[in-house]
Amino acid sequence: MADVFSLGTYSDVASWSDGTSKDTGDLRRKYNFGDRVSELNIAQDPFFRFVSKVAKKPTDDPEFKFTERRPSYHKRYAYVIGYNTGSNIFTEAELKTTGNASLTTSTGQQVKLLMATDYKSSGNLGSSIGNSANDVLVGQSGTQPGFFIEDQILKVNLSNTDAGGMTTGAAVTSNDVDDYILVRIDTVHANESGSASFHDLSDGAVEDDGARTAYWTPVTGTIVKATSATTIKYLASYCGDDPLGTVYSASIANVLEKARSYVVGNAHGQGTGYPETWKDQPFSTGFGLTQIWKTAMAMDNTTRATVLKYDSNEFARIWREKLIEHKWDIETSLLFGSQASIDDVQYTQGAVDFILNYGNVFSGTGMGSSGTKSQDDFLDDMSQFLDPRHNNANATLFMVPTDVYNWLHKLSGYFSANVSKVADGSGGSSTALGRANFSLGNKKSVFGVDITQIYTPYGVMNVSRNVHLDGTQIKMIGCNMKYCKYRPLVGNGLNRDTAVYVGVQTLENSGVDRRVDLIQTEAGMEWQMPEAHAVWK
Repeated sequence: MADVFSLGTYSDVASWSDGTSKDTGDLRRKYNFGDRVSELNIAQDPFFRFVSKVAKKPTDDPEFKFTERRPSYHKRYAYVIGYNTGSNIFTEAELKTTGNASLTTSTGQQVKLLMATDYKSSGNLGSSIGNSANDVLVGQSGTQPGFFIEDQILKVNLSNTDAGGMTTGAAVTSNDVDDYILVRIDTVHANESGSASFHDLSDGAVEDDGARTAYWTPVTGTIVKATSATTIKYLASYCGDDPLGTVYSASIANVLEKARSYVVGNAHGQGTGYPETWKDQPFSTGFGLTQIWKTAMAMDNTTRATVLKYDSNEFARIWREKLIEHKWDIETSLLFGSQASIDDVQYTQGAVDFILNYGNVFSGTGMGSSGTKSQDDFLDDMSQFLDPRHNNANATLFMVPTDVYNWLHKLSGYFSANVSKVADGSGGSSTALGRANFSLGNKKSVFGVDITQIYTPYGVMNVSRNVHLDGTQIKMIGCNMKYCKYRPLVGNGLNRDTAVYVGVQTLENSGVDRRVDLIQTEAGMEWQMPEAHAVWK
């Protein structure tokens, strides 16, 4: 191996396998290894290698704080949870007139809409895909829309069936959109709230959990685009007869997204003045903890002085392997650790724990040796995860166990099943292979880590095999490297990144006939933007 430590020669450790020597200097001396320890056995610890190279940010506090920022412009959506076409407020999906008759919308008609949303206004915090642990309910406290202003145009989706309106008679798994109306907002009314019964649909079954308070913003507007079909008379952007229920987050794409009424611009008359403004709060805060890792290297002096076969200097052999062991321990903590402070011991949070609790969770069934998950299913997952409003492929490192690494190669390598044929110009199709929608790309080394590139319609997946995931329930981890940081403790002239303390115990300083060296690291992981990370399990 190369002399990555650049410490000269050291007779007490003797030579390494490549004939070079490593100088750790005088006894009882500290040597900061920092980035250099990441050079050891790169293939077996790829995550630590990446975060220590591209995402290292020292902290001067073992309990470090950070701020997240989520843009607000694409969060201007809400759900219609009630409407008023005259003196009556209706809480049904079917559009009705004041006389309780079916309503056919018409241009110029006025309607009052009660709008509620499913993300917290402070920090724009919403639900993650497939993670029911932190669902934000429609209309819960802190979600009241504050972005509506006069002259905005609101797009309200419609359906030609009551089922498209997400009624409560069965589990909500899909939502049909057949048309839409446009409503130009004339008035944003004073904040209102009320109480309503709701059903919890998170487990796929209808449960009446009683009543709770709903928070909404009422707006009155003029219909500027009506539906042309008289059969289309149901609100698709409506959460059912009991509108405050939560839909299991795995259905964000095929249920909630279709149920949302978005602001689609604004319109003003000639000679009118400047519009009103709205204030958002895109910032939220979080914290992380540093963890102390220690690895000791101990040997009695008789053994140190004994010349052995094959590897003559036993202490030198152990010294090398203990460095690798120390790095191995950090890697596994960064993957599987759980953030806590118990009895004055701090634990940092690993990728798996963070994402399972807060991030996107997809089904990993059929990934790997069974191979039953189809390319189509996988691309559906990727289309949701790599939503450009939240995430992008270029900054994401995908880590997989060995069986999934093989499965991805087989899935993308079956080229003939994933191509479009090219027209031959005579009305038929050419037998020549065209573009692959899911194909194996180049293999390259990034910071010494072998990365396989897989091309998808949603960008290039950078995939690394991680043997620490073998035999676990985790089939794939997608970590956006823009939103995670490796944070060694550095402050007041002390650098607590990986260091070797030579001779912490010797015959000279303790009277004990042995030598002990110590490898120590104090660092933590900072995790931001859970919507930018995902696991398949």
